[in-house]
Amino acid sequence: MKILDAVVLLLVIVGGINWGLVGLFEFNLVDGLFGEGSALARVIYTLVGLAALYKLAQWVVRLSKPEATS
Repeated sequence: MKILDAVVLLLVIVGGINWGLVGLFEFNLVDGLFGEGSALARVIYTLVGLAALYKLAQWVVRLSKPEATS
């Protein structure tokens, strides 16, 4: 599970950096590396989106657990 969490975190970071570049410089790194609208770019966008949903689900589960009292 640690490997999955590391990959998911990496994908979320890549997505965040890409959106930052789009917002600041109107440069899409994923499209620049793999071609605009290419199948590989679409796969990367899909993986980044799934990674974000996975992290969101983890966050919701963590929030729904009662805090441990010591």
